[in-house]
Amino acid sequence: MKKSFRLVGLDCANCAAKIERDIQKLPGVSKAVVSLMTTRMTIEADDSKIEEIAKKAAEIVNKYEPDVVVKRG
Repeated sequence: MKKSFRLVGLDCANCAAKIERDIQKLPGVSKAVVSLMTTRMTIEADDSKIEEIAKKAAEIVNKYEPDVVVKRG
């Protein structure tokens, strides 16, 4: 399953790369892409784990960028 999120307020290319790297390491994630240009995060993961992965991904975003708001779609 593929899910997309908007990362409102993301303005750091280095942070985007770190977020992408950490999300790709989560169990069940087959692919993660964080685009600074579009401020979008796309995650491909197991259907049964996507909600849990989305929560962990939001935690990772807030770890590197505490002021960024993660919105679905």
